[in-house]
Amino acid sequence: MALEIKEKIEELVNKIKNDKDLGAKFAKDPIATVEGLLGVDLPDEQMKAIVEGIKAKLGGEGGVIGKIGEKIGGIFGKEKE
Repeated sequence: MALEIKEKIEELVNKIKNDKDLGAKFAKDPIATVEGLLGVDLPDEQMKAIVEGIKAKLGGEGGVIGKIGEKIGGIFGKEKE
């Protein structure tokens, strides 16, 4: 089962990395985005673990998600502190 979860996380990471719109959606609402991609509605605690795994693979603030967050902030006139 753990191997299946790791494989799913890798699959989701690749989808998010390769789709700017999906990456922005993930940055804004990661739990809903992952639920939509998986096609399941799991308890938030389980989803948080998957989301954290994805964020770790994407590189957190210095990685893809951090860069997307900076761009989204720029759209709304917010600078990275």
